[in-house]
Amino acid sequence: MNMNERKKKILAAIIQDYIQTAEPVGSRTISRKYNLGVSPATIRNEMADLEDLGLIEQPHTSAGRIPSDLGYRYYVDYLMEPEQLTPSQEELILRSYENKSQEIGKILVKTGQLMSQLTNYTSIVMAPRRGKPSKIKHIQLISMAPTQAMLIVVLDNGSVHHQVIDVGESISQADLEQVSKVLNAKLAGLDMQKIRLTILNEIYFELARYKIFMDAALGLLEDSQGSGNEDKIYLGGVYNMLNQPEFHNIEKVKTLLSLLEQEDVLQQILINFQGEGLTVKIGVENNCEEIKDCTMITATYKLDDEVLGSIGVLGPTRMEYAKVIAIVDHMAKVLNQVMNRLTRIPR
Repeated sequence: MNMNERKKKILAAIIQDYIQTAEPVGSRTISRKYNLGVSPATIRNEMADLEDLGLIEQPHTSAGRIPSDLGYRYYVDYLMEPEQLTPSQEELILRSYENKSQEIGKILVKTGQLMSQLTNYTSIVMAPRRGKPSKIKHIQLISMAPTQAMLIVVLDNGSVHHQVIDVGESISQADLEQVSKVLNAKLAGLDMQKIRLTILNEIYFELARYKIFMDAALGLLEDSQGSGNEDKIYLGGVYNMLNQPEFHNIEKVKTLLSLLEQEDVLQQILINFQGEGLTVKIGVENNCEEIKDCTMITATYKLDDEVLGSIGVLGPTRMEYAKVIAIVDHMAKVLNQVMNRLTRIPR
């Protein structure tokens, strides 16, 4: 694509102006507002070339032009200046996770709320998938009182389950650590389907005095497999989209709201975007017909190196790309930290 520096500056100016105003941009506006050092006539010539290249288009008979999907793509890939979150934005995010909730559902709801608040678009958060049963990552027993202990089971999807157990007799922390060691050696990396009777017999033989802990651990694992958080989609700021000029058309609104009610479709969209790093899909790049007029910016969150799910922001193609990319990227990194924090067992 033949793009000299002047064309790049004019394209960037058109996109930045259109993002701010939602109005088609003319050569006089570019000349007056962006001080490019060339005449409106020269800008018109360059705009004609940009239109021939498919980077801008004329929505109607006015003299103004708007960016095309290809123009936005070129802008994101080659012209956009990266942004950083402001200190106040980082502080808001930090405060929002300070309660250290261990409920994944609440954490993901908060993540969606923050993204929609910070971007003024619609956020979509996918909970850890239930494609296969969750496996035990770690088991820990902690003394709570002379005859009470807390059993903590951490699963490989990042969820943490706990239960206080009455042991009926005094038990030391050293004994609890020994029980934890045996349970981890026998059960770590297994799910309910992989825990065979022979393994249970081995554990019961080694921990004859502490059968109650084994029963509790299996109970927690069974309960976790039926958790309602998995395979769920959390939405934030759904009606933010209605404030965008592009969606004042009632048919577009109906189509979009209908899509946002279909969790299975949204989930599949996010799964399709689960490439490495942050993904930006603009307009026609989206395979889903209902969001052909939208941009979706997504990122995955992980536990260690394993992808758990995705977060994303849905907005018009006339999106504040640099700002939203910075927010989604930062939120994914924070969510990684939160998920890994959940697996750290208190000593």
